[in-house]
Amino acid sequence: MEKASYKGFYTTPPLWTKRQFGIQQFDFPEVDITAVKPPGTQANLRLGHQMEVVFSELIHASRDYSLVFSNLLIDEGKTRLGELDFILRETQSEKLIHVELAYKFYIINPEISEPIYRLMGPNRRDMFYTKLDKLKEKQFPLLFHKNLAPYWETSNVDPIEIEQHCCFKAQLFAPYGTTASIRPLNTECILGSWISFEAFNTAEFRSFHYYIPRKLEWVIAPHEDVPWANHFETLMEVNLRMVKENAPMLWMKSVEGTLSKMFVVWW
Repeated sequence: MEKASYKGFYTTPPLWTKRQFGIQQFDFPEVDITAVKPPGTQANLRLGHQMEVVFSELIHASRDYSLVFSNLLIDEGKTRLGELDFILRETQSEKLIHVELAYKFYIINPEISEPIYRLMGPNRRDMFYTKLDKLKEKQFPLLFHKNLAPYWETSNVDPIEIEQHCCFKAQLFAPYGTTASIRPLNTECILGSWISFEAFNTAEFRSFHYYIPRKLEWVIAPHEDVPWANHFETLMEVNLRMVKENAPMLWMKSVEGTLSKMFVVWW
């Protein structure tokens, strides 16, 4: 896995700070990224699993926490109920923390009044408020499932004493050319813009050059060292994505050399 992904994850702001929506945000420790050695390529993993690997490796490189368990599977008969992402031990206090990890890319729909309902995946299949509900109603309660009792017994741990946090990092994209109000969410997460395909297919965007990043590259900041294409070439590729109802991310380079990120949506 590329080291740039580690930096991209590490520098992505949390979607909120402290406690919001009844969920405590995990205060990510300071880590020397230059000292982290990524494991071998895992290109076959989906982005969410790749971010779990990154989180785990960064915790290993941290002096503030040690990793006790990760990806604890919880089955009931032949049915998989879910899993716990991470159980960490804080070095100084020795307290245990259950951390659920989320790394999301959301566009901001300003037509919706409540901030938590404004955030949705570029393809409109992933909603922030449904993720919040899942965290509170499904993922956090799994800590107390009876099938985990053997883990706690062998570890001499009482799950009641384990704090529950969420490491929820996100990149948000506002409508092109506008600003968006998302408080109490973290405005530092707004890292790009989004537009419709119809808007992208106009003269305003013909002077730019573009690169369509791989999914793992979505995490990192745009840089010059990629094969840039002109608007016409990019338009043809984006049109193919539109047919499949797939909203691609673009890196966009202006005539002056300014780099930015933008989603083009099909709907």
